[in-house]
Amino acid sequence: MPAPRPCLATTALLALLLITGCGQKKTETAAAGSGRGGGGQKQPVEVVAIERRDLADMLTLVGSLAANEAAELRPEIAGQVRAVMFEEGEHVAKGQVLVKIDDAELRAQLAQAESAFQLAELNLRRSENLGENRTISQAELDRTRSEHASARAALSLLRVRLDKTEIKAPFDGVTGARAMSPGDYLTAQTVITTLNDLARLKIDFQVPERFAAKVKPGTPFTLRSPGLPADVKVTGEVYFASAVIDRATRSTQVKGYVTEPPAALKPGMFANVDVVLEVRRSVLTVPEGAILTTANGASVIAVKSDKGDSVAEFVPVRLGLRSRGLVEVQPLKGEFADQQPVVASGVGGLNIFPGTKLEPRPLKPEFRVAD
Repeated sequence: MPAPRPCLATTALLALLLITGCGQKKTETAAAGSGRGGGGQKQPVEVVAIERRDLADMLTLVGSLAANEAAELRPEIAGQVRAVMFEEGEHVAKGQVLVKIDDAELRAQLAQAESAFQLAELNLRRSENLGENRTISQAELDRTRSEHASARAALSLLRVRLDKTEIKAPFDGVTGARAMSPGDYLTAQTVITTLNDLARLKIDFQVPERFAAKVKPGTPFTLRSPGLPADVKVTGEVYFASAVIDRATRSTQVKGYVTEPPAALKPGMFANVDVVLEVRRSVLTVPEGAILTTANGASVIAVKSDKGDSVAEFVPVRLGLRSRGLVEVQPLKGEFADQQPVVASGVGGLNIFPGTKLEPRPLKPEFRVAD
């Protein structure tokens, strides 16, 4: 019997598998040559130079603004308002009279007290002359002296009460809305107006206990507020740090002064507070995107020159302070060359191995970290 002839479909399938296998093997060989420093295509990468910078350890918190000094003005004695001598929202000076309370009755009492004091002085003078001649007893002289002192005290008391009919500004500041008018009767509980010293502002914020030891009087900070333009920089300084940690919040109260605040900042507003905990001087820094983290630790991909080509070299580093998109780095072995270029972004997603040929390109401006 003649041998059976192979099916045409089976023959075609075998030929296709052989062609596919050969093509796949060539592709893998080319990829391996390109990825590990062979004569393949260069890997385009964005690079940036390692630079020395002063790096600040910042803590961002939320605080509440308050006036440097704030007071609700109330009268110390009751009486009818004779005159209001300020305008709402007016800048007033310390000691300026704001409200005058009717003082007619007190002035009459003062005149009576002055007459009584004058009589007491005359009686004391006569008694002392008689006492020198031993014409009156010592008891009579002592009684006259006591009456004189009592009359003088009554006169001083009325003068103090008369002075309190003028309500004065206790410090330089800006008046608030007034809550009375001429003719109103005031008592010690009546609020006349508020007075705020806006020459500088205070800000109150809470610092977590783990950072409390680094925040003390003199620590600088900057403010950011939705009410301020982005290019306006407001600085301040801590003047008070509580020695006690609040058990409920595990934080400590801190207050600071903001000198020469812009008009857009007002008492009662909230603001973001960037507190400078520590400043590291002249440390090597790279963008955070340049750090490659593996099971063996952190590395950066340095761009080295090899026979006219730029190739990748993985350099293990020790990480330090992080601040505003920058990381402090220190090589575990040796030192970085001055302005050493490193791959700046995407290090975890690029197909790069030690010795891979690179095509360095400058990092795009929108991804650069400002000093």
